[in-house]
Amino acid sequence: MLGEAGIESARRRVHDCERPIRLRGATKLVDPATGEIRTLYASAQELDGTTWVPCGNRRAAACEPCSRQYQGDARQLVTTGLAGGKGIPASVAEHPCTFATLTAPSFGPVHGLRQKGPCRARRDKPACPHGRPLWCNARHRDDERLGTPQCADCYDYTGHVVWQWHAPELWRRFTITLQRTLARHCGLTVTEFGRRPRSPTKVVEFQARGIIHIHVPVRLDGPAGPDGPAPDLPFTTRDLEDAIHDTAQRVYVDAAPLADGTTYRLRWAPRSTPAPSPTPPTATAAHAECHESTETTVKHQPKPKRPASAELLQNAW
Repeated sequence: MLGEAGIESARRRVHDCERPIRLRGATKLVDPATGEIRTLYASAQELDGTTWVPCGNRRAAACEPCSRQYQGDARQLVTTGLAGGKGIPASVAEHPCTFATLTAPSFGPVHGLRQKGPCRARRDKPACPHGRPLWCNARHRDDERLGTPQCADCYDYTGHVVWQWHAPELWRRFTITLQRTLARHCGLTVTEFGRRPRSPTKVVEFQARGIIHIHVPVRLDGPAGPDGPAPDLPFTTRDLEDAIHDTAQRVYVDAAPLADGTTYRLRWAPRSTPAPSPTPPTATAAHAECHESTETTVKHQPKPKRPASAELLQNAW
């Protein structure tokens, strides 16, 4: 009975974590004036003499309960930052804010989920230079084709890998250029604008095609931060969105030449063209989609037929 009670107690403490971590030790508080030592907590107090803590893994494949809790916490953080709650005043919703999505460009048509209709319905039923169809009337759900290229020979696997490798640098340049754009709009120097509070965050997600896209909530605060009034700058939410669009269209990264001399100029996907994502971006009043095109000198060479994941690993290697 005691053993079962200890296991049940541990399960509640780790919130059903599938891979809990077992710790032993104590937390003690020392009074600097008197030198008195007090034990605040010790694992010996538990029924099994062990402190169980959740693994905290964000990946559902590793621990579904911890991943689900992380998603819920992240959602609450973003929601309260935009609308208030949980200690953040509701007046924060009056601050200029928006939600941008930065997406990788297309490296070739892939099978995907569409909001309405089949994957790629085409009346003319076109074919690629290799004779493979560039149309698909299927409605993919739990389908192994989801995210895979419609033609493995046409798909630019090398560009896919190069863009993914340089995505952190592209994001870094985006944040720097955005700050400069906002400062110029307000008539301030970058240093002066940098002293004013800004509250961006980002969520990076993998698409089914095996490449990331970035969701970016951005909020501008006044001198007192989220607890104070809106910033005293000639800036509206519309101005913020325009600045994000302008920045995403201008920023780029020139990748180093590859062994065969191929060079890439890497950008975000074009705003005017829907990104080839299995989950198309949805436009809302507070949604700013920032996209640009990719420039490259790549010439496609026929590739052997094998899974898309194998091609990506081969090019990354």
